[in-house]
Amino acid sequence: MLNHLITSKTRLRLLVKFFLNAANEGYLRGLADELDENTNAIRKELNHLSDAGFIIRNVEGSKITYQANKLHPFFSILQQLIRKYVGLDAIIENIVGKAGDIEKVYLLGDYARGVDSGHIEVLVQGSSLNDAYLHQLATKVADLIQKRVSVYTDSERKDEYVLLYESRE
Repeated sequence: MLNHLITSKTRLRLLVKFFLNAANEGYLRGLADELDENTNAIRKELNHLSDAGFIIRNVEGSKITYQANKLHPFFSILQQLIRKYVGLDAIIENIVGKAGDIEKVYLLGDYARGVDSGHIEVLVQGSSLNDAYLHQLATKVADLIQKRVSVYTDSERKDEYVLLYESRE
């Protein structure tokens, strides 16, 4: 649905890159390689986003890097919008409400790095978790959001993690 509002696929992919995980940063050629786009298309969209103040342009010597502007008044709104577009809200809603005593849910893998690969991986931590039920919920959510979803309850992976949910107790 968001792709009807933001018609530039490159811009949408850059928003996913920078707003799923605000710690993500990138430079022109790296983003072009990662998103499999030409540098001119990336440069054009980076200029639009930085002119609007949504992303910050950092000059470090001869290298220019970009990252989300966490101080922009629409930062949290954009971040929520991107998370909803990717389907993270559906994952949290279905898993947290129905899968036991959940303490934390982390995003990992491609989406934690801001790559819209179609495979969402989440790590669920808590006591008395029902692994079989979690995997059943993952299948249900995958059908709902039209993306592959993998749920882990114990991970030794050294991926970058993004905290999606933390119990308030």
